[in-house]
Amino acid sequence: MKKFFLLAVIFSISSCTNNISIDHLYPSDLLVVIFSISSCTNNISIDHLYPSEDLIIQNHDDWGEGNYKKMIREFKSNPLNYNDIVFLGNSITESGKDWSKRLNYPNIRNRGIGGDVTDGVLARLDEIIYFKPKAVFLLIGINDLWNNNSPDNPSAEYIANNIIKISQVINAQTPKTKIYIQTVLPIEKEKFKNNILIVNEIIKANEKDNPYQTIDLYSIFVNENGLIKKDLSTDGVHLNEKGYDAWVDFIRPVVSSLN
Repeated sequence: MKKFFLLAVIFSISSCTNNISIDHLYPSDLLVVIFSISSCTNNISIDHLYPSEDLIIQNHDDWGEGNYKKMIREFKSNPLNYNDIVFLGNSITESGKDWSKRLNYPNIRNRGIGGDVTDGVLARLDEIIYFKPKAVFLLIGINDLWNNNSPDNPSAEYIANNIIKISQVINAQTPKTKIYIQTVLPIEKEKFKNNILIVNEIIKANEKDNPYQTIDLYSIFVNENGLIKKDLSTDGVHLNEKGYDAWVDFIRPVVSSLN
């Protein structure tokens, strides 16, 4: 029985120790084999899953560029686990902090980065793909508009197409992952109102031909003037606790339905 167990242990590590010969091994060598397993596991590096420090992301502002690098370092030190649920986005997601606690649902990981843009998310999808999450909830796009202080650079079409591309990239590598795109929230600045609407309409119009479901988060935050409801925001962009409570209540049925 001991010999069979030893063979099973050796076989389980064959992928990383291809040159092991078992002809000379006996049950007394089991401790050495276990040590080899530990050494092999500890030497696995996941650094390649994260953007390099010198990567320049289009449409990041100076603060966003520095915060992106800081948060990527934090993600490296605390990587995802397989089959997590991932909340992916910018500061609006990041400031939600512990989404598992908010939703009373296990294994939800926060991958929001303050100041991030659609190109920044595209550049950091390798970690998401590698750990094959159960679901991804994406909210991104407002900084693409805000950082350039222009409603047209980048265009609404560029932003929407990047958001859809994020879903396509994830789905191509981890097709069992459920992908939810949340519509871009309104803000208090009038000049961005129309392009936010265009981004959201493109997302909704392309849902049936792409691997995501739309969650129309915009609809619960917008007032009669097409701007964010003041009682849900701290500064006309970011959310207060009442805003986060509204978000959680809106998506709770979707999260609870995940198997």
